[in-house]
Order: sequence, then structure tokens, then C-alpha cells
Amino acid sequence: MSSVPSAPRPITFGVQCSSPGSATSKSWAELARKVEDLGFVRLTVSDHLDEQLAPVPALMAAATATSRLRIGSLVFCNDYRHPAMLAKEAATLDLLSDGRLDFGIGAGWMSADYERAGIPMDSAGERIDRLEEAVQVILGLFSEGPCNFLGEHYRIDGLSGLPKPRQAPHPPLFIGGGGKRVLQLAARYANIIGLNPKLTAGVIDSSVGADATEAATDRKLAWIAQAAGPRFAELEIQVRTQIVIVTNERHAVAESLASGFGLTAEEALKTPHALAGTCEQIVEDLLYRRERFGITSVGVDMDAIESLGPVISALDGR
Repeated sequence: MSSVPSAPRPITFGVQCSSPGSATSKSWAELARKVEDLGFVRLTVSDHLDEQLAPVPALMAAATATSRLRIGSLVFCNDYRHPAMLAKEAATLDLLSDGRLDFGIGAGWMSADYERAGIPMDSAGERIDRLEEAVQVILGLFSEGPCNFLGEHYRIDGLSGLPKPRQAPHPPLFIGGGGKRVLQLAARYANIIGLNPKLTAGVIDSSVGADATEAATDRKLAWIAQAAGPRFAELEIQVRTQIVIVTNERHAVAESLASGFGLTAEEALKTPHALAGTCEQIVEDLLYRRERFGITSVGVDMDAIESLGPVISALDGR
């Protein structure tokens, strides 16, 4: 008897709401409810030292204003907090949101944060080493019983890690990146893996284009599959879509994107990090990317909330 193939994971959307302008408690709650009502699955906040909202209080306020919306850190910078403190904050967020936290953590990449705050920005290799230890500490603190850990960067001696998170065994762990080392770290530990262009320069500029192509995405997925082994099929693959333009002028937009990122127009249309076209064309692109890359989670910026509403409706849970 032939086995029945499993249904593909539905495509879901998240909104990065780190910089909502002159936010008030009322406007922030209204934004969270709007995101929920339009069909987005999660609201995320990043972790930078500029004008953006601080992630912990912002995420808690968003959870309080909604009933289904998941909240997510995209992502906590490991270098800004000791992992024991971050584990406690994350567990509390998950507990008080009734188990709606997606916990994202990264090695840190924005050079301006480090420079302006006087935080030493070590080499990428050392930051990734420290991130891996931090992930081990945090997962240990999320688990039952006391945590003991002795590494090069952190030491934990019998800390119980209370309160424990609501979700068992822990909130979904999100780690994203563009380089081989961090993506293979994600493959070993994370539940959700974000595919990003490699940000070697510490900024997002035209230099990222070459690492945002279909070929680059294939390469990253191969690294992940190699390190994940049998658990690869269980992973949720996410992509941050930096540009969303609903338009009848698909090819004109592609030409504009191509010139800005050093790509051909065809490459610009096929990159998983941009969506351009009519609602129907964008739906086709999303379904193609799920089939081609296994991408089922799409993160967008606040300026795409309204334009993606019809796309979410057209997908109708697919």
C-alpha cells in the first residue's frame, strides 16, 4: 500500500514592528490587533540600540492586546545580555503570553550598535562560539531541574531557571543567518531557521545582492541539511522579505531592484528576499518558493501590512 504524502506546511507571515514611529500604549495595541486581524501569524521586534522599541516590554504589550497572535524576538542579540537573564525574560514572556513566544537569538551583526554603546565587537567566529554556548545555557535553563554548564564564555552552577516557559519542551527556537557556521549551528539547535543574505559588512546595502539569489539560497539549504541530518524535515524555513511591492509593473520593478543590488532582472524576481507583482503573481511566487526551497514562513516590514492582506486572503491557508 502506498503511503499518503503529508500535506505541505501552510505559508505564514510575520511582521517586524520594531519602529512604529511615535508609539503610545494605545497605538501599539491597535497595531498588534490589526496585524492579528489581517491574518498575520506573528508580530516580531528586533533588538537594536537605535530608535526601535525594546523587545521585551513591546512583545508583552502586543501579547496582552491580542488573543491568537504569536510574538517573536527577531532576534535578541546575545552580546547585550547574559544568557541566564535572557532565559528568565524569555520564559516569563512565554508564560504570561500563554505560550505564544517564538524565541529568536543571534550572534549580533549591526556594527553601529557596538560602536555607539562601546561594546567590543569580536570576530564573527568568536561571536558565533559565544552564541552556541548561550543557546546551550538557555535550553538547559528552560528544561526541568537545575542547569550546570562550563564553557569558555559562560559558567552556570546549579541554576534552576525559574519560571519555566509555558511551551514544552521550550518556545520554538529561531536562529537565522547567511553564513555556513551560523546556519549549521541553527540546524543543530533551532526549530525555525531564517535565511538571510550574509551581512559581513555589518550593514544592509547593495553588497548583499549576490548572496540573495536562488543559487545562494540552494547553497544555504544544503549547509542546513548537512548539519541537521534526520531533523531537517521537521525544520520551519523562514525568509525575511525586505521588499514587497504589489504592482502591475512587475518587470519595471525588477529592473529597478536589479540595478540597486547588482543582479539581473530575472535574479531580482526570483530572489526569496523580495516580492513584486500582482496579488496573483505574488501568490504563485510564494507557492513556488515553498516547493523549490521549503520556505513556509515569510517575514515582512510594517510598510507591507496593508498590501499583503489580499495575498494572505488569496492563499486561504495554503
